[in-house]
Amino acid sequence: MGKYTIRVGTGDSLLAFSCNQVQLWLVGEHGEADLGKRLRPLRRETEFKVRVGVHLGRLLLVRPRKHKDLTDSDWFCTCISVRGPGTQGEALFPCYSWVQGNRVVCLAEGTARTVSNDQSLLKTHREQELQERKTAYRWGSWKDGLILPVVGKTPWDLPRNERFREDKDLDFSFSLARALEGLVLKGALDLTNPVRRLEDFQRLFPCGKTPLAERVRNSWKDDTLFGYQFLNGANPMLLRRSASLPARLVLPPGMEDLKTQLQKELQAGSLFEADFSLLEGVKPNVIILKQQYVTAPLVMLRLQPDGQLLPMVIQLQHPRPGCPPPMLFLPSDPPMAWLLAKTWVRSSDFQLHQLQSHLLWGHLMAEVISVATMWTLPSLHPIYKLLVPHFRYTMEINVLARSNLVSKWGIFDLVVSTGSGGHVDILQRATACLTYRSLCPPDDLADRGLLDVKASLYGQDALRLWGIISRYVEGMVGLFYKSDAAVRDDPELQVWCREITETGLQGAQDRGFPVSLESRAQLCHFASMCIFTCTGQHASAHLGQLDWYAWIPNGPCTMRKPPPTSKDVTEKDIVDSLPTAHQARMQKTFTKFLGRRQPVMVALGQHKEKYFSGPGPQAVLEKFQEELATMDQELEVRNAGLELPYEYLRPSMVENSVTI
Repeated sequence: MGKYTIRVGTGDSLLAFSCNQVQLWLVGEHGEADLGKRLRPLRRETEFKVRVGVHLGRLLLVRPRKHKDLTDSDWFCTCISVRGPGTQGEALFPCYSWVQGNRVVCLAEGTARTVSNDQSLLKTHREQELQERKTAYRWGSWKDGLILPVVGKTPWDLPRNERFREDKDLDFSFSLARALEGLVLKGALDLTNPVRRLEDFQRLFPCGKTPLAERVRNSWKDDTLFGYQFLNGANPMLLRRSASLPARLVLPPGMEDLKTQLQKELQAGSLFEADFSLLEGVKPNVIILKQQYVTAPLVMLRLQPDGQLLPMVIQLQHPRPGCPPPMLFLPSDPPMAWLLAKTWVRSSDFQLHQLQSHLLWGHLMAEVISVATMWTLPSLHPIYKLLVPHFRYTMEINVLARSNLVSKWGIFDLVVSTGSGGHVDILQRATACLTYRSLCPPDDLADRGLLDVKASLYGQDALRLWGIISRYVEGMVGLFYKSDAAVRDDPELQVWCREITETGLQGAQDRGFPVSLESRAQLCHFASMCIFTCTGQHASAHLGQLDWYAWIPNGPCTMRKPPPTSKDVTEKDIVDSLPTAHQARMQKTFTKFLGRRQPVMVALGQHKEKYFSGPGPQAVLEKFQEELATMDQELEVRNAGLELPYEYLRPSMVENSVTI
């Protein structure tokens, strides 16, 4: 019995409001009260007071129900707060979701609880919530041999909560329409004005170019910039320190000096390699009846004391039994032959970057984590509350990618050398070698021998960001799991872990992914991987696209001639191998569209939603935000003194989720 003050929050977008009446119930330990149809959510916040004639005890749930009138408009509810008897101050009931139709929504008070700490009423709520989620969020399938996506072929197949809100949808649709308009208007001119010289690619250079893209255009032929990209470019995930000379590197007679140099660098620990063997045997695309080409290069590089990584030799093809050893290209070769070899490497790197590092490790992994979390963890669970801000818009952007970029007649089929099936083959191969350690920077960098390489700005920044995320996770986990036994005895947590590894990743335990969590340390490491994958991993692969691919010869999406079999190479040979003007314009258009800075963007750790209640989680989040701000400021100072700044893991530029 008593008087309650209730505040109902509505999202700030135009479509978040509803003219329909909303009915509320308060549910406590000892009973519930129907407050009737008290409001129409037409303002950001609606407050009212009500007297309840029954004793409710401690408040556990608020149940809003939106009633249909002559019209029916969805309502985006942010949070409901209640102050009165049994609330111990103000009780917050987070929602941050759409209320649709006549359905009753149950909102639990925001204090995170594991199932073992819950009362019987809330245990029933947890079970009912998961049952509803399993209807809304279902595993789909895309291609055999790949990790699982959410079910759905279009954004309209997704739950409303996973779709773009109008600001994001408007920006995405308007920007895409402008990009396509430019492609149509200017693309027709490309048919009558083909590329005949390398400098002709200048007319395809985007107007909204970045300073780094300008530098790439001016210096793309330099060996220093070529080597730098393996450390800090769009795809810093392939380079590794050599433990021995690769078996595939066959040195023909007359190259004893090269072998001596390689052995010397190997013994000094300064020999590195980039091996594109994942591309070996991939069937290349045929575009407008013209055969395209794919190869699997090997690049050997040496790390100089000044931090420059310089190529020593390039092998464009694998050795084949009964055939002469594949040709090796050296920096001392004729300039055009050496440039063509490096261009082939850059095209191969484009393929692995977009499909393995970006799509698989960033987008598809984040989707597995998000679907598994929605499937297995109720909103009261602390790990759900910890992770859910990092799932915003991921399902929709991935559905759009599968239906437009890597679909039949999608962008890959139209302009990329691995389209028309080759890209799926690469994804299947990359999935088969996807390991848990490869998604955790301390392990990945150690495995690749890059931990002590100061020239790897990606490596330094990834380790630091991972450390900040890990401390954030440890702080949250420490609030709710006081012992290793508490982790082992949480059935929801164990189901979540198995769902990711056995279902979403299709049985990845043989590649190091856990099927159970036995300690707080193991839980922290796994949850840190989840957050880093949805944030830093994607940012490091996504943000560099406009910088490194705007100048087409530095990252050609396709190659139109087979790899050279002689070193008698002219500029015309290189131009004839590079994309046509039309292909180049399509690459530029979509690189600019997808690689641009997002105006609707939430930076890492800056989400406004308050899923946790209480001072403990808020203090942990604020500490996280402070560490991120310090890192951001220090990287800004560092980058100001660098000839080539590395910004892709600056916290202010890392999105809180995979949204583009």
